[in-house]
Amino acid sequence: MNGFIPAVKNVLADKLSSWRAKGMTGRTIKVMIVGIPNVGKSSFINRMAGQNRARVEDRPGVTRGNQWFTVSKGFDLLDTPGVLWPKFDDKAVGEKLAFIGSVKDEVLDTEHLAGRLLEYLRDNFNGALCARYKLEPTDTEGLQGFELLSLIGKKRGMLMSGGEINTERAAAAVLDEFRSAAIGKITLDKAGECGDVRI
Repeated sequence: MNGFIPAVKNVLADKLSSWRAKGMTGRTIKVMIVGIPNVGKSSFINRMAGQNRARVEDRPGVTRGNQWFTVSKGFDLLDTPGVLWPKFDDKAVGEKLAFIGSVKDEVLDTEHLAGRLLEYLRDNFNGALCARYKLEPTDTEGLQGFELLSLIGKKRGMLMSGGEINTERAAAAVLDEFRSAAIGKITLDKAGECGDVRI
């Protein structure tokens, strides 16, 4: 966090030098914070400002309009609503955005989504998955998404009348716990999978 403002000033070194040459020393640097919904833009601004000034919730769509925040003398950040590109050429991209809550759950089959997330966790973060839901690594072997969801629902005692597992409730719990990092620090993109983005 302490390195952010110096890094911005380093990137803008030529611009700042130009301002000084024109007698514009002390001109406020204004930076726009842009990204997909629900990735922590407002949380980042609050950390930079040292107080909870931007509204934050664990769901997309909370920031409704542009808001300026002064985080240091002569340094302002613009909080913006989340943005999405018009379409996804790769289905996996849309799925990952749905995992983190950038696509509204109301338009999705959350049980299918939670099942796909559990398959990903099983294949890439099985230790964290098993630790969170008190499973043995062998418990998840060979299971499809809905079977993993049912296993977790049963383990959590999410039962309806007649002993049927409430997979809808289990799906909501899995998605919420993933998004709040209760399962652990999980990445959905490995180094080298981000196209032109430099990590």
